[in-house]
Amino acid sequence: MIKNTRFALLALLLASLSAHADPFAAGDAKIGKKMVQQNCTSCHVSSFGGDGSSVYTREDRIVKDAKGLLARIRTCETNLNLKWFEDEEMHVAAYLNQTYYHFK
Repeated sequence: MIKNTRFALLALLLASLSAHADPFAAGDAKIGKKMVQQNCTSCHVSSFGGDGSSVYTREDRIVKDAKGLLARIRTCETNLNLKWFEDEEMHVAAYLNQTYYHFK
């Protein structure tokens, strides 16, 4: 009985850890990278200089968590009138999270 309970608890723990491992698992980071390069980088370069990546790494960055990252992507998408589908937003989020944010 105790052994079964321990196994069940371990299984639940592992399941919960894997469920929170990648908030953008539905996205493809390779596709997202291309989308960022095509749609985002030029604006970030003109606003922040360099290669534009400092917007993601600055100390006072707006994005603090996975939910905020997706909200920020949608704000920029709206401002640029890109009309992305949800899967496209997930691609961009997957790339940015994998490259800069590392949210779980």
